[in-house]
Amino acid sequence: MDFSPSARAAELTGAVRDFIDTEIAPVERALHAARAGEPVSWQVPAEVRELQRRARDRGLWNLFAELSNVDYAPIAEATGWSLLAPYVFNCNAPDTGNMEVLEKYGTPEQKDRWLTPLLDGAIRSGFAMTEPGVASSDATNMQLTAVLDGDEVVLDGRKWWTTGVGHPDCRVLIVMGLTDPDAHRHARHSMVLVPIDTPGVKVERMLDTMGFLDEPFGHGEVSFTGVRVPAANIIAGPGQAFAIAQGRLGPGRVHHAMRMIGLAERALHLACERGLARTAFGKPIMNLGGNRERVADARIAINSTRLLIQHAAWKLDTGGPMAALSEVSQIKVAAPNVAQQVIDFAIQIHGGAGLSSDFPLASAWTAARAVRIADGPDEVHRGLIARIELTNHGASR
Repeated sequence: MDFSPSARAAELTGAVRDFIDTEIAPVERALHAARAGEPVSWQVPAEVRELQRRARDRGLWNLFAELSNVDYAPIAEATGWSLLAPYVFNCNAPDTGNMEVLEKYGTPEQKDRWLTPLLDGAIRSGFAMTEPGVASSDATNMQLTAVLDGDEVVLDGRKWWTTGVGHPDCRVLIVMGLTDPDAHRHARHSMVLVPIDTPGVKVERMLDTMGFLDEPFGHGEVSFTGVRVPAANIIAGPGQAFAIAQGRLGPGRVHHAMRMIGLAERALHLACERGLARTAFGKPIMNLGGNRERVADARIAINSTRLLIQHAAWKLDTGGPMAALSEVSQIKVAAPNVAQQVIDFAIQIHGGAGLSSDFPLASAWTAARAVRIADGPDEVHRGLIARIELTNHGASR
């Protein structure tokens, strides 16, 4: 195994870190201060669009598309330091996953209409799978229908936690729907490209995540009532949703997991700064209550999980998604749990300040906690890991 990035990837990682430190961080702090206490805005600040322009001019654009998983992993970690960074580099979810789907499974016409402007940053997209009426941890439960009617497909139903739907530039949704209820359970569903301005598509409400709206992207509840789009908008053909999802979720989860490592690194950095600078009972906070041991445990956990993710990335690069099923599930469990634990420690070191919006810790903790559901519940991934392990030891299933 070789987890070493190529010379090109190492150069890009350094450039990304420098851009975050010198360009993004000052703007992020200024925007945070300016918007504190202001009404929620679903618009993209001009300063952020200017950052995108500068990043693109420096060749720091769509980096996920040109690199292997092993090479992209340290870049994804670097972007985890900043909530803005993935968007500034056009490497944010769900657009990266949607672009990968279109690149791998899209027709030339689908790529021309949607992939090209997504890669250009001219539009944004959303991903609509989860539903309010069923346990969505089992994707075969999805009930929104996507029924063929001649040369059209008709969608009816409701989705929620549709990521990215609040963005003012969101123009298209990838929607998972039930096409053939009598087919094999993994051949019943299709993924359909639905322009957001199609008649019958309605954003019912935007959902907060433990009080955070994640504007200007957001997660919405969306209804589809007699929505008609060309059958040519079905990606890879009817009944292929699960095959697409299998190919989509591997690399995307490396991105998510490494961003969680970056988030944990930032939290540990803030904890150490605060713990060394503040005193209580005549001592630096870091010297009280076992905090030094907690710093050591955090370092061990972060480094161990980084290696786990790099191993999964290597498996994906060398064997593809089916060769890394257990490894991908392992990082889905490990990365957000480690990030959540380290961030929780950082919050504790900061005291009341850690619970406020004066520091990025409350939103970071919420992001890590949400990923443990958004990327599939821990229990589902642990079940898959155990099944593969037991099968390797002779179990029948």
